[in-house]
Amino acid sequence: MRCATVQKSYNDLAGVVGGQEKIMAEMTVAPVATHGFFIDGHWSEDGDVVEIRSPYDGSLVARVIQGRREHADQAIAAAVKAFGTTRRLPAFERQRVLRRISASIAERKEEFARTLAQEAGKPIKGARTEVERAVFTFNIAAEESTRIYGEYLPLDWQEFTAGRWGIVRRFPLGPILGITPFNFPINLVAHKVAPAIAAGCPMVLKPAPQTPLCSLLLAECVQQAGWPDGGLNVLPLSNDDAGLLVADDRIKLISFTGSVPVGWDIKRRSGKKKVVLELGGNAAVIVHSDADLAYAAERCVFGGFAYAGQTCISVQRILVAHSVYGRFTDFLLEGVKKLNVGDPLDEKTDVGPLIRESDAIRTIAWIEEAVRSGARILCGGHRNGLIVEPTVLTGTKPDMKVNCQEIFGPVVTVEPYKDFDQAVRQVNQSSFGLQAGVFTRDAKLMFQAYDELEVGGVIAGDVPSFRIDHMPYGGVKDSGLGREGLRYAIEEMTEPKLLVMNLR
Repeated sequence: MRCATVQKSYNDLAGVVGGQEKIMAEMTVAPVATHGFFIDGHWSEDGDVVEIRSPYDGSLVARVIQGRREHADQAIAAAVKAFGTTRRLPAFERQRVLRRISASIAERKEEFARTLAQEAGKPIKGARTEVERAVFTFNIAAEESTRIYGEYLPLDWQEFTAGRWGIVRRFPLGPILGITPFNFPINLVAHKVAPAIAAGCPMVLKPAPQTPLCSLLLAECVQQAGWPDGGLNVLPLSNDDAGLLVADDRIKLISFTGSVPVGWDIKRRSGKKKVVLELGGNAAVIVHSDADLAYAAERCVFGGFAYAGQTCISVQRILVAHSVYGRFTDFLLEGVKKLNVGDPLDEKTDVGPLIRESDAIRTIAWIEEAVRSGARILCGGHRNGLIVEPTVLTGTKPDMKVNCQEIFGPVVTVEPYKDFDQAVRQVNQSSFGLQAGVFTRDAKLMFQAYDELEVGGVIAGDVPSFRIDHMPYGGVKDSGLGREGLRYAIEEMTEPKLLVMNLR
């Protein structure tokens, strides 16, 4: 069946998303900005013009100059040159730059938020939250820039080493390549740029082709904050030309957030570089019989349908104790029915479009495939252009795509389990392992989940979609390699070096 509130929103949208061609023909053409790319402290328009269009209605948001192969080489050369300066900057100067960037983003909050909503199709409420998180991310990086500690080592543990001692310091690795996805076009960029500045590493940043605008706005903030020329280079590139960055030995670390196949292919082609991969997931939630069911359902609605499910820790699989399955599902469907679907720039919108039509088509295909194999649609299940109705499925099997792969759309499955051990095993029956949520009041079960779940993070009392930006974040299995979160990213971007002192 279809949810009443969602259906009403769809009726309101008739002739909007589904009739994009008609709208575009009737729209008054307004001038749009053209944004160059940023290399070695300078803005350039020597490249190819590409159009950035709204995923909601196809309207032209901006034009961006995309670099070419020669620009990729220039960006790396600029970062190499800048490393001679950034590696020697004292902590107080790096901290000062980071605080200025944070303040600049805060001053331009609404500009960033509206740009984000237009280029990514993220509802404006969520866009503002993301900008606030980016402000926080740079502030935490500023603090961590002064806390890159070392270690004293006593070395006189044997007779022949008497009089010797050592110190260990962390040194910046060198130029870093950051590759970012479309779904958090300011805060996930901040999670590359902020720790790199804190560590004293220059960066070449390749933003997602669908959402480069926030990265270019951020480059303005970084330039105005006084970070050395070449310390940040923001370069939209084709995927083929971006391959030159991956292969270049002058890059010392690749920090990639994106799809699973692309991430592991980058690792394969990266040679001797360090690689940090933050990839996908099909995050699971366990709701035990002693949980606050109304709260758990409320959080699952948020975790499953925020930004139309286009986050790697979006709730996808919900496992509920058999004895409370019916009550929980009623709460869940009640919450889904309250979601407003539509224009990302509308203050009331909760769920907007998917980023590409192909993603919307694939999402519906996976739903239909599950139904043909015995699943039932409790709510949603239809598409209108790039918008897919928030969908709840039950009667699914673990090997269905809606369970075993990453759907990256507004779809959750909800299934009963008989005992907690079974639920844990079912969560682990996945090639992914990013984060998982557990709702229970039983401390023993919480720690059992912590011990046994094969994930990078267990969120007790909340959904796996929870993240605060200074915590360690990353996964195991196909979900990635290494950790983000400011202090943890700084550790990835630096290496320890030992100095041994012989005073005899």
